[in-house]
Amino acid sequence: MREIDHTTLHRTAKYFMDSGRAESPEEALRLLQSFGLSIAIGAEAAASYEGQVALLTLVNLARRTFLAGVEVVGLPDTPRIAPLADATGLREAVAELGGCVSATAHRQWPVAVIGDAAVPADGVGWRLSWDGWRGGVVPLREQAPFLSPATMALAPAMAAAACTAELFAYHAGDHPLAGKRRAGFSLWRPGSDWTRPDADEPTLAYLPSRLWLIGLGNLGQAYSWLLACLPYRDPSQVELMLQDFDRMAVSNDSTSVLARIEAAERMKTRWVADWLERRGFRTALEERRFGPWTQRQDWEPGVGLCGVDNALARASLEKVGFELVVESGLGGGPHGFRNFSLHSFPSSRRAEDIWSLSAAAAPDLSDLPAYAGLRKRGMDQCGLGQLASRTVGVPFVGLIAGGFVFAELLRRLHGGQAYQVVAGSAASLGDIEASPFDSDPYGFGYVEAKDSIGKLA
Repeated sequence: MREIDHTTLHRTAKYFMDSGRAESPEEALRLLQSFGLSIAIGAEAAASYEGQVALLTLVNLARRTFLAGVEVVGLPDTPRIAPLADATGLREAVAELGGCVSATAHRQWPVAVIGDAAVPADGVGWRLSWDGWRGGVVPLREQAPFLSPATMALAPAMAAAACTAELFAYHAGDHPLAGKRRAGFSLWRPGSDWTRPDADEPTLAYLPSRLWLIGLGNLGQAYSWLLACLPYRDPSQVELMLQDFDRMAVSNDSTSVLARIEAAERMKTRWVADWLERRGFRTALEERRFGPWTQRQDWEPGVGLCGVDNALARASLEKVGFELVVESGLGGGPHGFRNFSLHSFPSSRRAEDIWSLSAAAAPDLSDLPAYAGLRKRGMDQCGLGQLASRTVGVPFVGLIAGGFVFAELLRRLHGGQAYQVVAGSAASLGDIEASPFDSDPYGFGYVEAKDSIGKLA
């Protein structure tokens, strides 16, 4: 067993340590090792691009959090058409992402249903649903309100993220409505009722072609995953600048959708670039910290997508020459780790006015049983301080935040409403707040989307 420190501790297990529910890291991990998921997918959904995006996103998110296992029941031997894994078959893609294929469902695990798969109606679970720019889940006892092929490619991924959020709340026992409510959201009209059709939602016709990704942790890797979900005709026409100074750590496997334990010590830029290039994208790397010393040149991508938790970097977003910036951030601690927010610039407020340059003090967790126990076992004050400074992390919140980041670009590309702020919580997806803002037309590089993203014959 690895020695426990800030680079190896499972960041979701930290939730149970920081809330006082677990008296040791081992007890926190044992809780996660009791969480599992069964997935049932119908044959038609398994043969569709949207169904595969939902399935592979759900497997990827769930296996990082639910350590008892993630199984896909009765999955047909179908070619993979969604470019989210290297394997050519869908069964092999599920295994590559950490799931397993099973003939029968685990009786004690909740179930997630994609498509028309037959499951008992009296169990605990959710049906994934999507249409247009909207996606989410409904309780197992209800019929999915829609499962439309005429959907924006990110909506099935957002349905998978919503399902993972509800499943975590159910397993953790920290929300009484988990498993009993509808949960989802609209990327076209944040804050609206996601179950109601919206005639204003356009067919996805244009996609961004020149982007600068700042930070390649939880959020930056979510951005990369969502890029691969989008129906590019030719990904080699897309130019991506990837910026990060850090190396992968074992703990990243619990929070970041492209991370693997065997990638520890690899530069994040190179690991993410390799993944994107295998899907046909063009990348360039910047392996130093982002800050006011960074200066974008005219020939480099003019749209910055920021995903860093650093006040100095975020305060500098309007100082380095970007024409448009969309940044997202995640909440911290046992009470706020499911929160997310988005800011776009230019807006009515400047970035340097939003973020104070003074660092927040690390929380004092020393009296909690898990940390007192580590001190008794010999961890010094420095190690305890480093461990306490790492916040609780889950991958599904980063993916939800990333969905809103890309929706901001895609809405502007299709003449929709721009927003300067979008904020909410994965614990209450029906309560998203959004602040609209008048913006100029998107003029920072785009390509046409595929007319059809595919379905197996």
